[in-house]
Amino acid sequence: MGYQLVCKKCGKVIGDFAAWFSQDQLCECGSNHAEVVYDADYRQLDELCKPGQEVSNLYHYLPFLPIKGADEQVSCGEGAVPIEEWEFLSRYAKDRYGIDCKVVVARNDLNGGSGTFKDIAASLAATLFKKHGVKEYCLASTGNAATAYATYLAKAGVKFDIFAPHDMYPETQQAIRATGQNLQVSEGGYGQAKAEAADFHKNQNVMISAGNIDPIRVEAKKTLVFECMRQLGRIPDVYMQAVAGGTSPIAFEKGMREIADAYPEYKMPRMLLVQQDTCDPMVQAWEWAIENEFPQGWNKHFPTVVPQTRISILTAGTPGMYPLVGPIVKNSGGCFLRVKEEGLERFGRMVKDNQGIYMGPASVVCIAGFFKALEENKLKSGDLVLLNTGEGCNRALWFKEAIDNCK
Repeated sequence: MGYQLVCKKCGKVIGDFAAWFSQDQLCECGSNHAEVVYDADYRQLDELCKPGQEVSNLYHYLPFLPIKGADEQVSCGEGAVPIEEWEFLSRYAKDRYGIDCKVVVARNDLNGGSGTFKDIAASLAATLFKKHGVKEYCLASTGNAATAYATYLAKAGVKFDIFAPHDMYPETQQAIRATGQNLQVSEGGYGQAKAEAADFHKNQNVMISAGNIDPIRVEAKKTLVFECMRQLGRIPDVYMQAVAGGTSPIAFEKGMREIADAYPEYKMPRMLLVQQDTCDPMVQAWEWAIENEFPQGWNKHFPTVVPQTRISILTAGTPGMYPLVGPIVKNSGGCFLRVKEEGLERFGRMVKDNQGIYMGPASVVCIAGFFKALEENKLKSGDLVLLNTGEGCNRALWFKEAIDNCK
């Protein structure tokens, strides 16, 4: 088989994804947290990560994905996005703070499906669902996951039911409906949408997303580690992104554990995760942990906040993954950073003026976090800093207008 799913709570070997799906994505112990373990030689990455190769999607890394080469891949050209240097950020760090670092950006807005960093997970999910005969799937989403999964599951012929909060962007709703999938917009926020999705799953016996610890999402997103090896020839010293749920840092850490024995020279980057001040429960939890000197069980202490943000894809007011994400950040020597939502368009305008592109508001939260990291002395000379951005502006036209109007 090449891989097995193993329960993270009790250690039981579950089997392949056919077994996982047949058990309603639950171990016999009741846990929904499983991890994929491979019987593979990671030194194969020497060949897979050679520079100069033409790579079209994440399936370039088949030996380390839970499918076989013969399986029909549902792909729109995702995962192999450019990791490009943004020299204006490096210059700013040098000129303003005397920090000689190199800044690179993962351009997930160039993913071929929906133009978000959810495309790789949606592609792998669609491939596995098609292989194992999953006919219908549901999830709650604030926007990016819904759009990506709607695109890929439509391509795979899988019926998809999306439960969205009332403030999902109109452009996102339009994009989802254009795929022919079923969109239900809640009268409440993301919490109510999640409850409605759970009720639908229970009452209609439809498979539901396992959330941010979904092993499909983790396996797809860990391939960013391999892309760093291929495009940068190394692992960055610092990893930054805007965070809501936290799948991407969980996945990056998993990818680093996978390659640890084969490539001991590669070390986990410092994780600097960014939230805007209008929905920042992980930042608040981190500040409490620092103030209390990280007491036993510190990672299980977090608040629930009512989001006051216009950035609908960053509205996870209850940070359910903080017990996992918090220790990853701490063990990496990183931290959580808070940026102001007011004035974010200024950073978006800087990107537009220097790179000629419009980045979406969640991506700009990450970019603003870079400036905050400089301000708080979290970066140093010699650092290679990776900004893992999420999306462009095509489904947040209000933010594009704000960037254009910014002087």
